[in-house]
Amino acid sequence: MAHFAEIDQNNIVLRVLVVGDDQEHRGQEFLADDLGLGGTWIQTSYNTGGNIHYGPDGQPDGGTPLHMNYAGVGSTWDGTGFATPSFYESWVLDENYVWQAPTPRPDDDVVRGGSKFYKWDEDTVSWVQVDDGMYEWDEDTTSWVEVTE
Repeated sequence: MAHFAEIDQNNIVLRVLVVGDDQEHRGQEFLADDLGLGGTWIQTSYNTGGNIHYGPDGQPDGGTPLHMNYAGVGSTWDGTGFATPSFYESWVLDENYVWQAPTPRPDDDVVRGGSKFYKWDEDTVSWVQVDDGMYEWDEDTTSWVEVTE
């Protein structure tokens, strides 16, 4: 099975559809004309992420990556590859189409058997250590809140 992403006039992915192997070689024509869907369709691969091809076990397998990343709704197409939307204005897209923070994440994750956790703070454009409290998702505020009980 092959996957094709439909892009709009601004090169934003609208949807991704599956095409049978027998039509992969003519995915654009098959989707736009034969099925009457119109539009512009670009092939994408769920086995590609960060310009690396992954095998069925989720490990890099040396295969040829396709268009940098698997396209998802809201991703952008620039004629070379697909990029997911960035969560933060300050982050930049690297040569493998992976968003990178302007400051590297601290690498002191594990300290004396414990863990340090960090979150990105866009206001200060820096990584901020988060205490190791318990958190739960609050649907009303669409954010993580600390459990104080």
